[in-house]
Amino acid sequence: MLKLNKIHHIAIICSDYEKSKSFYCDVLGLSIIQETFRAERESYKLDLALGSNYVIELFSFPDPPVRRSFPEACGLRHLAFEVDDIKSAKEELISKGVTVQEIRMDELTGKQFAFFDDPDGLPLEIYQK
Repeated sequence: MLKLNKIHHIAIICSDYEKSKSFYCDVLGLSIIQETFRAERESYKLDLALGSNYVIELFSFPDPPVRRSFPEACGLRHLAFEVDDIKSAKEELISKGVTVQEIRMDELTGKQFAFFDDPDGLPLEIYQK
């Protein structure tokens, strides 16, 4: 049987690099590990960490195709971030101009969660620890 250790990273292609870089760094608080501009591809690659864990590769490409992206679309459903206090996390996101849906209860785990979107409409979630 294949032995997987953990999720290594999530790759995200954005439509506006500076806007998404600001969102993931300034709003969500991820830290930059490395930023690379690849001139031959007219593309940025931004490696981001959550704490000491490498988690996201943020890419930009000229004119990327639009993808349907909402929690109930076929494909990747959403990316969830664990938080200690969902109410304060929601308030912090709202204070930074992010629209956050109402906090709901996961009927299977009894934990609270709420959805919000990144600048390209990628569904993100905060999930109570």
